[in-house]
Amino acid sequence: MKLVTWEEIVEWSWGLAEKIRQSGYKPDVVIAIARGGYVPARLICDFLGIENLLSIQSQHWVEAAAKGEKAIIKFEYEVDLSGMNALLVDDIVDTGESVILARDFVKKRWKPKELRIAVLQWISPVAKIKPDYYYMEVKEWVWFQYPWTRLEDVTQFIKRIVTTELKEHGKKRWTYSEIKEYFKEWYGIEVDERYYRKAVENLVESGILSRESDDIYALNVK
Repeated sequence: MKLVTWEEIVEWSWGLAEKIRQSGYKPDVVIAIARGGYVPARLICDFLGIENLLSIQSQHWVEAAAKGEKAIIKFEYEVDLSGMNALLVDDIVDTGESVILARDFVKKRWKPKELRIAVLQWISPVAKIKPDYYYMEVKEWVWFQYPWTRLEDVTQFIKRIVTTELKEHGKKRWTYSEIKEYFKEWYGIEVDERYYRKAVENLVESGILSRESDDIYALNVK
């Protein structure tokens, strides 16, 4: 797992913008794929001097009783981009399904003169699409933990730890220190203290964990 810093995001976005500039492509509008593309898209607007910024939410949903997952466009709306060069921006292309869906929707419904795709990372062995621009090609699978999903990811990672340990070892109770120790062992990264604290609070509020004392938490078994 790669713990990404804000400084790296700026550096990578700067490098990506330079690749776009050097190619000679001049976008009239940038389209961020929500939610991961928001920050890179805004930085690219800044670095390339582009005022027009739109967004589209292409999101994966796991259907009940379905084996796989599919991407859907949420909150469909119409924009006339005829005669305009557009740049579709996301943080990463892993499978590429959400990017492909967004690309096809924009081409069909918004009808730009030309549409190109730019991302920070392209995981080439598994991706179903090669973006027009990418800052970094990743040839071995790596989970990029971006700063804009840090709390969300830490919450989900801790949930995965406690539920897996219950299933495999019958562990139901945790001290706060144990949660932190297991997190570091499982994922090989360390985050700020406030993320651990808030993630545990989130799991208590959602009913996944119960607080038995100041330092002991129990997994609610259904």
